Amino acid sequence: MSTLREELVEPVSSQTVLLVDDVPANLDVLLEHLQSGGIRLLAATSGREALVLAQKNPPDLILLDVMMPGMDGYEVLKRLKDDIATRDIPVIFVTAMSDSVDEAKGLALGAVDYIAKPFVVPVLKARVKNHLELKRKSDLLAKLALLDGLTGIANRRQLELTLELEWARCLRNGCPLSVIMIDVDHFKAYNDHLGHGQGDECLRAVAKALHGATRRAGDLLARYGGEEFVVVLPSSSTEDALQTAEALRRCVLRQRLSHPNSPVSHLVTISLGIASAVPSKTRIASHMMEVADAALYQAKKAGRNCVRRAGEELEDAGSNGSGLR
Repeated sequence: MSTLREELVEPVSSQTVLLVDDVPANLDVLLEHLQSGGIRLLAATSGREALVLAQKNPPDLILLDVMMPGMDGYEVLKRLKDDIATRDIPVIFVTAMSDSVDEAKGLALGAVDYIAKPFVVPVLKARVKNHLELKRKSDLLAKLALLDGLTGIANRRQLELTLELEWARCLRNGCPLSVIMIDVDHFKAYNDHLGHGQGDECLRAVAKALHGATRRAGDLLARYGGEEFVVVLPSSSTEDALQTAEALRRCVLRQRLSHPNSPVSHLVTISLGIASAVPSKTRIASHMMEVADAALYQAKKAGRNCVRRAGEELEDAGSNGSGLR
């Protein structure tokens, strides 16, 4: 039976290599020999520039010189390994420092390879190709390990990793971060009446609907457990999150999934709780989940099939399906 798995793990068409050397002529040589083969090449002439590029758009491989003014290659590698966004990027040292002691130091710091200048072009190209292929396979395995087996969307482990990563990124940039926690209304009654097999089908359909309503590339939809889902929205204010949450709620309703035993509606509905904040050093990312869960509890108390944001007072739900509060 098809899920979202195929869509989420399809192969990437091209990979990116970041070249770092303080001598422009050396970069020109690397660019000339590596520009073929469908590889996207980026270049930096200093360690600091390389770190900025790697954090902004992590490449699949870095070719890094050692001897550079201001910040040498060893220090650049240390900083890459200290950053959650860049620590898994493979690094090859390409340097005139060919002593075995230097090579051992680079490998000990976490480099995946060490190529001495002057290099042999076919050997350099072969090593780059091999490490890119290893990176592609590693990324695919890592992605599969972070998918929910039933629905094919992100699992709880990926949710935790992404939330930490986006919290750190929004902290650096001073941007808001929002989390939406979602619960399928009266799902136990659904299972009791229609059976767990049909319940699994329902969760797949809900996941597909939610996935279709999260359109930004940086947003993450994950299955939190059971009938609960979570959406992480980087650089999203409370108002942005409210609009997204309402779109999610309506998207599930439009599926018109029958729920004969629901006291809310004859269709499958969801309740949603929102937490939004600009990250600070005095808070931790996991607190966002607690706040969103409290807002979800408010939505359930308000009659379900609606959206609540953290901190707001409970209001009369009126007719179920009234949406935002």
